[in-house]
Amino acid sequence: MPEGPELHLASCYINTVCAGLIFSGKVEKSEVSKNSEVLFESDTYLISATSRGKEIKDREGLSQNGLQQPMDLVFRFGMSGSFKLTSVAELPKHAHLRFYTKESPHRALCFVDIRRFGRWEVHGTWQPDRGPCVMLEYEKFRIGCCLGGGSSP
Repeated sequence: MPEGPELHLASCYINTVCAGLIFSGKVEKSEVSKNSEVLFESDTYLISATSRGKEIKDREGLSQNGLQQPMDLVFRFGMSGSFKLTSVAELPKHAHLRFYTKESPHRALCFVDIRRFGRWEVHGTWQPDRGPCVMLEYEKFRIGCCLGGGSSP
């Protein structure tokens, strides 16, 4: 199961591969996924990510005309979730959520989840009972552990 460091690396991956990329169109969900539809569509948008514990928050937004409101998606990876940027011709079999680039030939940033235990939450927020992030809030994490408060993994 992906832990804090793996999700932190995944957010770094998203920010690295999406730097300078313009995305366009609808966010597409696979037919077999039981997660909710992501009703987001824009002529142009950017993607960035942050992590906190076992969650990643992706932000889609910043349309060219400034009218599109940013939307947050919070991902929980389950047992095997990950992100991959690939050509549309080589989409992974278990790409359950896809964001398409505007460039030609198109590429897709995909949430790949072989076991389908991963989840996303549209307009999501961090879990309210989540303790400090071991990667980004280490001192708070250590204090909580020392005081018996621990963290919610």
